[in-house]
Amino acid sequence: MTNRRILSEVRVNRSMLAGGMVLTAIGSVLGAAGAAMVCAALLTAGRKWVRSLETPPAALAQRALRDVKTASAAGWEAWRAEHSSPN
Repeated sequence: MTNRRILSEVRVNRSMLAGGMVLTAIGSVLGAAGAAMVCAALLTAGRKWVRSLETPPAALAQRALRDVKTASAAGWEAWRAEHSSPN
């Protein structure tokens, strides 16, 4: 049996195929709308949470950066002191 003969014997129910395509399209649109609603809800909740913080995230980041710079400088100075002294 050749491929052409097999394909010529296959009969697709076109109305069922069209109905399935329509339902798939509707499901895709509803899924995208649901995902957009979830994102909006999470974004709103996140903004409210950030506003409720005592210290803004930018201030926390600046403080952490300052601490890292201080620790880095101290580590560098300790390393230099260790390696510059004669043994």
